[in-house]
Amino acid sequence: MSKSEIKLDIARIVFIGRTFDEYMSMFNLRKEDLIGQKILDCPAGACSFTAIANQLGADVTATDIAYFHDVESLEEKGFHDVEHAMEQMEKVQSNYIWDYFKSVKVLSNHRTQALSDCISHMKQSPSCYIPSILPALPFDDKQFDLTLSAHFLFTYADRLNYQFHLQTIQELMRVTKQEIRFFPLVDLYCRRYEHLDKLIDYIHSEGYSSEEIVVPYEFQTGANRMLRIKKA
Repeated sequence: MSKSEIKLDIARIVFIGRTFDEYMSMFNLRKEDLIGQKILDCPAGACSFTAIANQLGADVTATDIAYFHDVESLEEKGFHDVEHAMEQMEKVQSNYIWDYFKSVKVLSNHRTQALSDCISHMKQSPSCYIPSILPALPFDDKQFDLTLSAHFLFTYADRLNYQFHLQTIQELMRVTKQEIRFFPLVDLYCRRYEHLDKLIDYIHSEGYSSEEIVVPYEFQTGANRMLRIKKA
């Protein structure tokens, strides 16, 4: 589906991302885990993981609904979104643990850096950024060795129903050869996703193993676990 075939309201898309270092912590990854791997970041937003990991020797593709829009529009929107998000963060600081980020200002610097790295790489290597609308992905079966999915499934449990979660996981399993990692396992209210065990039962029924792993990253209170699923 091309940009000309779909009209999306960019005002409804929040274009904010995490840094490469955040990804490494939240997904419990080492740099050597990336080398020579075909990796999908889905949905990637304005994260800098694709930009930095590709420089280190990985083969990373990012996909997101936001990429239907041109990079100039996303760049402008991204900086506005970071500013707005930081204004809101000042009001809800008590919902977060300020160890990784020492202050809202430090957090703002990280979000701005992630956005800047992402936009720069999008301009240099636009083929790494593929637009898509979940739960469908424009990729071949088993195209990627590893898929990373952050702050989407489970996070928006109040907006995305169980069927959407299931269909998205099915699609990620279709395009992934070896392993998928999800982070976090809680919703915006810091509650473990209520249907997670049901989804895990389905994952096991499809011949995958799974484990919940405590990771060295916790910003949102209680959001310090990832789900790792592997083809058994």
